[in-house]
Amino acid sequence: MTAILERRESESLWGRFCNWITSTENRLYIGWFGVLMIPTLLTATSVFIIAFIAAPPVDIDGIREPVSGSLLYGNNIISGAIIPTSAAIACYMSREWELSFHLGMRPWIAVAYSAPVAAATAVFLIYPIGQGVAGVFSGSLFSAMHGSLVTSSLIRETTENESANEGYRFGQEEEIL
Repeated sequence: MTAILERRESESLWGRFCNWITSTENRLYIGWFGVLMIPTLLTATSVFIIAFIAAPPVDIDGIREPVSGSLLYGNNIISGAIIPTSAAIACYMSREWELSFHLGMRPWIAVAYSAPVAAATAVFLIYPIGQGVAGVFSGSLFSAMHGSLVTSSLIRETTENESANEGYRFGQEEEIL
């Protein structure tokens, strides 16, 4: 009777951890950028939720008029905007690049996964910087109000027998609101 013994190389705990982090066999790929991203996102999310609910007013512009930004100080859900930071975008994109590298794909394939990040950045970061968060909502409100005010400020000056195009004029002497 012959016994075959395999020599098993003992791998250190750190080596097993490194192999597990960078393994593509896991259901959820973590990677080294995921080691940075996951605790950072959890911390940022919890701090944002706490601040969104209970942050005190702050004198932002130096005119001694505190600006409140939380629900406890009178804001609503719409006035809170989640703006992704460049660090979060970098962790996401680097993780996608690392996964494509470990799967043996071309390194630029991660650009294909950047469309959701680019769209979110445009909507939540670029537009509000250019117009202001209030500007985005105020523009819509202004358009609706302008249309209703123009419509309600048209005064008919003709009789039933004359053309309607002849009898309307913009503006009025008295206010209607």
